[in-house]
Amino acid sequence: MRLTLHRLILLTFLFLTLSASAPSHGSRSTPHVARLDLKPFGLPFADPPGPSTWLLGQPYGNTVTAYRWRRAVYGAGQGMHFGMDFGAACGTPVVAIGDGEVAKVDALNHGAGPHNLIVNHPNGYASLYGHLLERPRLQPGQPVTRGEVVALVGDPDLTCQSRPHLHLEIRDSTSYTRAYNPVLFIEADWDALAVGMPFGRGFERNLDTPRQWQFLDDQPEVRFWEPLLNDYMHPWPPEWNNQ
Repeated sequence: MRLTLHRLILLTFLFLTLSASAPSHGSRSTPHVARLDLKPFGLPFADPPGPSTWLLGQPYGNTVTAYRWRRAVYGAGQGMHFGMDFGAACGTPVVAIGDGEVAKVDALNHGAGPHNLIVNHPNGYASLYGHLLERPRLQPGQPVTRGEVVALVGDPDLTCQSRPHLHLEIRDSTSYTRAYNPVLFIEADWDALAVGMPFGRGFERNLDTPRQWQFLDDQPEVRFWEPLLNDYMHPWPPEWNNQ
């Protein structure tokens, strides 16, 4: 009896000590971008999410799909999914996530065809709207306001049946060579939006560091044309091809 009570006291002490010292989920921060107290941008749709409007399809970062195609498709973006995909029907209106000025229209050297749009914002960031249905009816230098319709959702396969969706990126507005996690900049209930995610199966695991980059808000900054970040020796799920 005395031994059992001693063990119980010891286990209680260890539990309280570890609980006090362990970092909470909310205290984590990304290695490159400081967590913003007031997120400056809104969602790219005026309507609320739902089966008949739009859904979060694939998050930014270390996704399973990006890992499998880290060289053939995502090699320029260090093997990461350097934007966020929102599933929606072709023709769904896309709104500006913040006030700004049109920088580029159909600049396909930045990807995300068949049509795209880049808006520069006064805070030093740029938003890129990709896989658009048609060329946006805007001109470089034209001002836009948050919530203004700027484009229409399209389909990268040009069918409007295979995978219609909006691809949204947040980059630096100086060189457009850095991509940032939209979760850190867009005010939304991301945990609720992530419940569906029909396009992907979550994040790829590096079994040598299994807790790295497993949450919506701890994904790494991408620097275009720099070495792969996720070329894991021991991945999960296992690799199924040589891409």
